[in-house]
Amino acid sequence: MAINKAMQLALKALSYQDVKNFYKIHRAVLHVKEPLLLKPYYRTFDRKIFSNGNEVSVRVYPPKENSKNIFLFFHGGGWVTENVDTYNKVCKTLAKKTNSRVISVDYRLAPEHPFPAALEDCYAVAKELFLNPNFFDIEPEDVILIGDSAGGNLAAAVSLMARDRGEFAIKTQILIYPATFNDHSENSPFPSVMENATGYLLTSKHICQYMDLYKKTEKDKENPYFAPLLAKDLSNMPKTLIITAEFDPLRDEGEAFGNALKEHGNSVEVHRLNDALHGFFSLDYRFVHVKKTYDLIMNFLK
Repeated sequence: MAINKAMQLALKALSYQDVKNFYKIHRAVLHVKEPLLLKPYYRTFDRKIFSNGNEVSVRVYPPKENSKNIFLFFHGGGWVTENVDTYNKVCKTLAKKTNSRVISVDYRLAPEHPFPAALEDCYAVAKELFLNPNFFDIEPEDVILIGDSAGGNLAAAVSLMARDRGEFAIKTQILIYPATFNDHSENSPFPSVMENATGYLLTSKHICQYMDLYKKTEKDKENPYFAPLLAKDLSNMPKTLIITAEFDPLRDEGEAFGNALKEHGNSVEVHRLNDALHGFFSLDYRFVHVKKTYDLIMNFLK
């Protein structure tokens, strides 16, 4: 284990926040910081997409040079915090390092907008890209769904929903430490939930609280669009890359989702990054796990 004792103590201290009492404060801090979150330092533009009377904002990060790939990005934050501004750095790096266009979705947040609001927003943007490609002057076959944590959950759910509704077909998705299951209590079937329950920033208690804020009713937690690993049929899903972190409560369910996709005949790669914590993808590109993730993404796309 590469995490030293001093780092362990720091991580333990940072893990004590209570999500249900803290998320509003977290949002307020982000709102103050938003003007400083790198938007002026990378050429971007914002657009609006309208779906069923709802307006969904997206931010577009053009590539430096001509490129085919388009990443449709869904940010993390437990469906409750974060937004396109707080993910500016992540999306800017993704656009630069892959020389691809990135379209980041500012979906509605829970608990004010519970499940399935965020999912329907993400699906609406995906539908616009696939059915009206002239809106962004793209080719639908070049669109790659990507998301981290709750965003990984949303990417998987959008792919599942697109297959079920039959309105368009997604060819490729990249899921970074995704949430795919509905139980993160001591009753979870996945060892990582208890092995990494505390002391590594994201705790099992946090995940339970995020999901309680995200759901509208208890019945939602049994819905495959809420927890994609519950889907009985995972056939005809996109080619998939899943990247998990060793010290993450979500590690095993992400890998189990990859195995389930394989069992249903899909092309899947699953990679676990040793010594990595949940949330590492938001770090600077100089961090070893971020570099490794980009290496995996580029090899996967080749």
